[in-house]
Amino acid sequence: MTARPGAPHHPADHHPMVHPLVTMTRRAIWQQRLLQRPLHIRLVMSLKHPVDLPQPRSSVRGTRRSPVLGRTEGGGRAEGGSAPPRLSPRTSRPGRYGRPLIQSVWRLARASDVGRDRITDTGVMPELQFVGKEFVWNHHLSVPYRPLNPDVEASVGETSLTGNLVVHGDNLHALKALLPGYAGKIDVVYIDPPYNTGKESWRYNDNVKSPMAQEWLDGNPVNKDDMLRHDKWLALMYPRLKLFRELLSEEGVIFASIDDNELYHLRLALDEIFGETNWVGTIVWRNVTDNNPTNIAIEHEYVICFAKEKSQIATVWRTSESAIKERLVAVQQELIDSHEDDDSLRAAYRVWFKENKWELGTLDRYKFIDRDGIFTGSQSVHNPGREGYRYNVLHPVTHLPTRQPLFGYRFPETTMTRLMDEGRLLFGEDENKIVELKVYASEFEDKLPSVITFDGRLGTSELKALFPEQDKVFDNPKPTQLIKQLIAAASKSDSIVLDSFAGSGTTAHAVLALNHEDGGQRKFILIEGEDYAYDLTAERVRRVIKGVPNHRDSSLAAGLGGEFTFCELGEALDLDSMLTGDRLPDFETLGGWLFHTATGLPADRSLFDESAGYLGEASGQHIWLRYQPDLNFLMSPNSALTMSAAQEYGSLREGRHLVFATSKFVTHQKLAALSVEFSPLPFSLYHVSTE
Repeated sequence: MTARPGAPHHPADHHPMVHPLVTMTRRAIWQQRLLQRPLHIRLVMSLKHPVDLPQPRSSVRGTRRSPVLGRTEGGGRAEGGSAPPRLSPRTSRPGRYGRPLIQSVWRLARASDVGRDRITDTGVMPELQFVGKEFVWNHHLSVPYRPLNPDVEASVGETSLTGNLVVHGDNLHALKALLPGYAGKIDVVYIDPPYNTGKESWRYNDNVKSPMAQEWLDGNPVNKDDMLRHDKWLALMYPRLKLFRELLSEEGVIFASIDDNELYHLRLALDEIFGETNWVGTIVWRNVTDNNPTNIAIEHEYVICFAKEKSQIATVWRTSESAIKERLVAVQQELIDSHEDDDSLRAAYRVWFKENKWELGTLDRYKFIDRDGIFTGSQSVHNPGREGYRYNVLHPVTHLPTRQPLFGYRFPETTMTRLMDEGRLLFGEDENKIVELKVYASEFEDKLPSVITFDGRLGTSELKALFPEQDKVFDNPKPTQLIKQLIAAASKSDSIVLDSFAGSGTTAHAVLALNHEDGGQRKFILIEGEDYAYDLTAERVRRVIKGVPNHRDSSLAAGLGGEFTFCELGEALDLDSMLTGDRLPDFETLGGWLFHTATGLPADRSLFDESAGYLGEASGQHIWLRYQPDLNFLMSPNSALTMSAAQEYGSLREGRHLVFATSKFVTHQKLAALSVEFSPLPFSLYHVSTE
């Protein structure tokens, strides 16, 4: 490559794999095209006139050339030129080349890649790149629609596709199957995907139409020796995250459990799909104590939270502790009213507390009661981090000065005297215990903290209590209390909660428990692709609903109540098969899919009128379907759109009309005069304009 006269020299001029020089007004920036590398980040510069760059080619076998480094992966320099300089993140000067697992480079912004809404005020936007991204970028669009087929025998209560659901099948296909009925309706998504530790041996099974992805199918399971395991994990998650966003309501949120193996890759993927401004927060879940000798003991996992549109969610979230607080306040009033002397009051509360402690979550420290209510002791008299007030507080029995906090008291002696006169101080048996402040349950202010402590083994013990006949039920189930706290914070009493990595069914248990506690009508949708969907996932929900004899929790022994429909995924809906009459879908299945595909909205099947062929209304246009699951009908003139049928649609409902039919016997001009538009089956689909 030869630079134009007067152009400054740049090492990229002699690099054979570099995109040609681009000159910008007032800013001359030399750009290098970064061919695809596993798990790197491309920093995107916002320019007024984006230049479209060619898609990178990916390779998964053999020695790969690294145009970024100018070297092969084997360590030798790539043939044909010198390597461009790398900006060291510490010095901002050209530095030495290190491992290329994650590289930061500049490239011209391309609207088709990220869109103008992803360019920040500073002109820089990180973009996640991984092997296979070009194949899975829009893979969710090519996934066929498969109907949900209810299994009456496996369900509890009346079967319904609008109630609680447990779906067995590939979760990508199942998410696509939910779109016609639930697009824009899900309020909370919770997922617990594979952590990709290298030990789970999870499988990449998406049937992406590319030789590389087909080769991945032969490389299952994914383990620690797989050099592309992070790329495969992102290829698994990316299309699912896109479908989650389509399913979420405008005020909906997604919670994703993860650990350090994929934390940063997941965060970048969510930034890219949901937008970094819709990040709500990241919760650190301290779930274990590691006493093994090591450098740094890992005792936590994470829960990342994003909103579909952060401006639409509530500014303050309530948590499950709000319901627990209300329960404690109600119990204290009941006990105070029914016990006249203090000794019997305390004894009655001790009995109640022992029976219900496990349900109190973080409020299980409220162990005491007096005439003013249920309370606990707080060390908030301590001055944090620096020297505070120093004075003596005498023990009421020994009359000796009590032990002082390390940095003294946080408030002056006059305040302490007032608290003592009000009976707000708690003393130990003698003066050797530091005084505590009496804090009542009615004063508790709940919040969803960024650090949550739950023993990770609670999930296993919960599951064991539900399946006492089994020695080992499931590896590492999440505690119900953790999921309850998340759902309670972000949901309303009638929200729909989705979990597409359902596992042991903890999310359904949490939803049923919340409804039992606060009288809510939340619904759950679980998706599980493994064979244990019936015997474990759905069975846990059955037992929680119906009850488990001799369970230590009286409510679970009796059952929390409720119902759910167990579904299998049906055959893929193939419109071309209508030409031969193979696997003709019923009216409701085809109508629901066509309505959503044409409008982008969920279909309200209660509005369907099969006899008239009516599907509903969107953007001022009525949607009709001339169809019967009968090949003879589809081949007859009755399935066609005629002038009399078009006139009848106009007389039935005012406004514009869109009609799906096999053919038409009237010109477009005459249909336009009747405000009728035609879309042929099975060859094409029509998208309703919202402009």
